[in-house]
Amino acid sequence: MAITQAMATSFKVDILNGVHAFGTTVTRGSTAADTFKIALYTSSATLDSTTTAYSVTNEVSGTGYSAGGNTLSVSQVPTSTSTTAWLDFADTTWSSATITANGALIYNSSQSNKAVAVLAFGGDKTSTNGDFTIVFPTADSSNAIIRIA
Repeated sequence: MAITQAMATSFKVDILNGVHAFGTTVTRGSTAADTFKIALYTSSATLDSTTTAYSVTNEVSGTGYSAGGNTLSVSQVPTSTSTTAWLDFADTTWSSATITANGALIYNSSQSNKAVAVLAFGGDKTSTNGDFTIVFPTADSSNAIIRIA
């Protein structure tokens, strides 16, 4: 069992099929963006590019954490620079949390909990009655968490 950082392959297909709406522009006949969440997982989880949807299996449990994780805010709606399209999320925090996580899954709760991306932390990260924060990379075409080049 391992967590391997990757964009979910099913997400790539979903993008081509117009499944996900990250911005508030008219998409699928609606002006509302979908709701994206991030769930934390233990080292017992198996998450990688073949992950297709959120699951509670081996999800973190503990004080300050609820199943399903946190709702993410899109900090940079889809945009492009040169030949790269990208978007980013605002950092997210579980306050006063006592948890240990080895990775995370970003998923679309508006679209049957479809997987977007797997984050591998490179080992267990722990908070004890403190903040557990995920800091997303710089929001630009070279670093944003979701980039299509």
